[in-house]
Amino acid sequence: MTTHTPAFLGLTPDRGVWNATSYGEGAVVGVLDTGIDEKHPSFRDDGMPPPPAKWKGACQPPVRCNNKLIGAASFVGDDTTVDDVGHGTHTAGTAAGRFVEGVSAFGLGTGTAAGMAPGSHLAVYKVCNAQGCFESDLLAGMDAAVKDGIDVLSLSLGGLSTPLDKDPIAIGAFAAVSKGVSVVCAGGNSGPRPSTLSNEAPWILTVAAGSVDRSFRATVQLGDGETFEGESLTQDKHFSSKVYPLYYSQGTNYCDYFDVNITGTVVVCDTETPVPPTSSIEAVKEAGGAGIVFINEPDFGYTIVLEKYYDIPMSQVTETDGTKIMGYAMKGSSKTNHNATIVFNSTIVGVKPAPIVAAFSSRGPSIACPGVLKPDILAPGLNILAAWPSLVPVEGPESYSFNVVSGTSMATPHITGIVALVKKMHPDWSPAAIKSAIMTTSSAVDNDGHLIMDEEHQQASFYSIGAGHVAPAKAVDPGLVYDLDFRDYAGYICALLGEVALKTISGNTSLTCKEVTPIPEAQLNYPAILVPLRDAPFTVNRTVTNVGPVKSKYTAKVDAPKGLTVKVEPAELEFTKVKEKRTFTVTVSGGGGAGQKLAEGSLSWVSHDHVVRSPIVADSSLGG
Repeated sequence: MTTHTPAFLGLTPDRGVWNATSYGEGAVVGVLDTGIDEKHPSFRDDGMPPPPAKWKGACQPPVRCNNKLIGAASFVGDDTTVDDVGHGTHTAGTAAGRFVEGVSAFGLGTGTAAGMAPGSHLAVYKVCNAQGCFESDLLAGMDAAVKDGIDVLSLSLGGLSTPLDKDPIAIGAFAAVSKGVSVVCAGGNSGPRPSTLSNEAPWILTVAAGSVDRSFRATVQLGDGETFEGESLTQDKHFSSKVYPLYYSQGTNYCDYFDVNITGTVVVCDTETPVPPTSSIEAVKEAGGAGIVFINEPDFGYTIVLEKYYDIPMSQVTETDGTKIMGYAMKGSSKTNHNATIVFNSTIVGVKPAPIVAAFSSRGPSIACPGVLKPDILAPGLNILAAWPSLVPVEGPESYSFNVVSGTSMATPHITGIVALVKKMHPDWSPAAIKSAIMTTSSAVDNDGHLIMDEEHQQASFYSIGAGHVAPAKAVDPGLVYDLDFRDYAGYICALLGEVALKTISGNTSLTCKEVTPIPEAQLNYPAILVPLRDAPFTVNRTVTNVGPVKSKYTAKVDAPKGLTVKVEPAELEFTKVKEKRTFTVTVSGGGGAGQKLAEGSLSWVSHDHVVRSPIVADSSLGG
């Protein structure tokens, strides 16, 4: 529900995907979260049709359903669906909020807000509150949502990585997917360290967070004329007309206390956290500081996570720029006067490069499913402007109906809404086919035409972006899909964890591994290929289903990882009817270079109308 990400993702009113799918009309999006502000303008229902005939849900009193919000239920102790956190309203609005004109947050990011599937119906299940979420509530909510008749389930929540048979979300999602419901989950906010993912099951669509080409610009201008492009949600145009003495002390660089007079100065502060601590802001204010320049913590590189603060103009800058600003502040003797100001430029769009992977976005390889490439897809998750309950104050006394928040929680509903659009276009597709369509049509390049980068502006690994950045216009028409069903997942569980785990995850105590064919991780018909990095040839099988033109011919185009040979047989696939399947093998050999731990490439099936791209990752830490 944002004023800019639909345009960034190529979604425009009255044409393209939105036009072709009637904005997702008729699809039902289920959101498991902290509840909803039902009176928010994003959830009004003017001109919307009633829910589809299959819908069995209702609204828990005192909430009154309308044709937009068709279900609301609480599974937490307070037993109301009121959102006293804000998170649930924000995610629901991002997935399926209606068009709301003239929206801004704190006067920034002005425009028309809309969710990804603004025409779809919404059902909200409150399974968390300000204290957190109980697993039992979460499972009860997932069960209820599936029984009610939703098409896609959005979960912007998760915990630490757990084996699949002990992970309530994986177990609940298995039941949902078995009934044809897509489940979209946040990959986690524990990046940039590797192996920090949650929600890793192959039947889940796991989402990573990237930046958007929009900046809430707050430029730091030094007395020597040098400028640095920071960002801030606290903007004060009057501030920029003056210059101020610049103060930086190595002794109090975290700005937690001051033993000197800093009245009327702009203070430079280090941070150890992704967002500046309120205690430092209070300390600068109490000591008389006029403004603050916060320097990003080193791990976060070019990712600047914004929150709204009050009463003091500020800018957050990258560590690289911060080091230069500190250098200027400390130049010469302590008697040298150094000045600066912060120039507030409101909202800039068209920023390059974008997307980059947000530093906090959790990375693979997956601990629970080491042989399946996770996350699956990258979507906007940094500084996302979306609906907010006016009863929940934002970092101060004031109330707003829109707020800017960051996390894989914000990326997830972007994908949820896009799943609803694909589902509307192809109601008979399985969750795996929809996931495949979104992954194989994604983009590996940013808006500058280069391969997507991470928070350090280094080339991002597939372990951080999945297949790539979502491209909705292509996702509704992928050409070919890699499909999977209940038996495939059951075979995968048997090979990975054994029969006891199969009974636990499937909820069927009489199901045995004799009834299904065990499927090793690398052989699961996944839209991404992950193999051991070693000299000996390693072969995987994949099957694609034709969902494009009746007669079509695809040619394999391989971008081989350095030091590896990749052979695809057959190198051409011909189709003469819809839903026809073709199987091929991919053989990877050659251990990369000396000491190489990871090699990455891709396989694209190219026809006259389509490119169906899968990442290929060879990882030395994998057995096999």
